[in-house]
Amino acid sequence: MLRGREILFSGQVQGVGFRYTAKQLSRRFSVTGTIENLSDGRVKLFVEGELSQIDGFIEALLEENRGTVADTERIGKPYRGEFTGFEIIG
Repeated sequence: MLRGREILFSGQVQGVGFRYTAKQLSRRFSVTGTIENLSDGRVKLFVEGELSQIDGFIEALLEENRGTVADTERIGKPYRGEFTGFEIIG
């Protein structure tokens, strides 16, 4: 079953290549979505795919950015199916 997730990352997540790492990692998983910097210093990720692929992607992203992410806020979202790839916004 396809799912959607929104994750807000806080910590030292801007200016360290976080979004570009996410885009690279998205190629290893069957996920689509977007990632963007927020004005409050957090990064917002919206990702869609099979739950196991989403979880693997997020785990890999956190592993690659160990030491920069202080907290995550995960929000379940309905699958929208509007993405064909994974894109960096902004």
